[in-house]
Amino acid sequence: MKLSRFNLVSLTLGLAFLYLPIVIMVIYSFNDSRLVTVWGGWSLRWYRELFQDEAMLAAAWMSLKVALASATAAAVLGTLAAVALSRAGHFRGRTLFSGMLYAPLVMPEVITGLSLLLLFVALNAERGFWTVTIAHTTLTMCFVAVVVQSRLGSLDRSYEEAAMDLGCGPVEAFFQATVPLIWPAIAAGWMLAFALSLDDLVIASFTTGPGSATLPIRIYSEVRLGVKPQINAICTLIIAVVTLAIVIASLASKLSRAKADSAAPM
Repeated sequence: MKLSRFNLVSLTLGLAFLYLPIVIMVIYSFNDSRLVTVWGGWSLRWYRELFQDEAMLAAAWMSLKVALASATAAAVLGTLAAVALSRAGHFRGRTLFSGMLYAPLVMPEVITGLSLLLLFVALNAERGFWTVTIAHTTLTMCFVAVVVQSRLGSLDRSYEEAAMDLGCGPVEAFFQATVPLIWPAIAAGWMLAFALSLDDLVIASFTTGPGSATLPIRIYSEVRLGVKPQINAICTLIIAVVTLAIVIASLASKLSRAKADSAAPM
């Protein structure tokens, strides 16, 4: 079907609303002027100054470490929770368990962050890298569970039963037969958890401590005093890394699909 003029205009306006601010930010990251609203010519000045800003780089490194650790923990715990809900049947406490698991999906982040802050204060835990990681794991685990549970719900259990008929135990059958089939869902949940952790500001602001500020907290603290050109530069670098990762993942998916098609019997 051909796009009508109205649909084409609506699509163009929608894409412009979503991506035009990002394009403007990328262009102004190469601006030579100190004023972010005044164009002063093309320059890599702010990228050079960014790599000399130790506080900004430390915050970016902290965000990356927290996102990697929390996304990995959330992928493991969320997958186990999804398996329990999909394979364990109607066990006692299932409703309470699922309700507690999916609570962060509907609970405001302010409430979650404040609750975790009170917990860490009650435990006399020093707030820093680990408290932020635990908080982000709590936030993102439910997203992984939703993705993996939906994949398990559509998966034929005959694969696991066939593996157990061939001598595998339940745990071995899960790792040998089920995990390879749900691996794309686990990877998708991991990437979603990574993105949510890297982007979080509210919960991190409640659970962080001195010397462990994440990149969103650092950017927010500096934006209140005015937008610095280095912020445009580091955001552009993040966009470039994410775009490169998406391209690589897409190429790897197409390559694996092409290999599977070529290996399929005629």
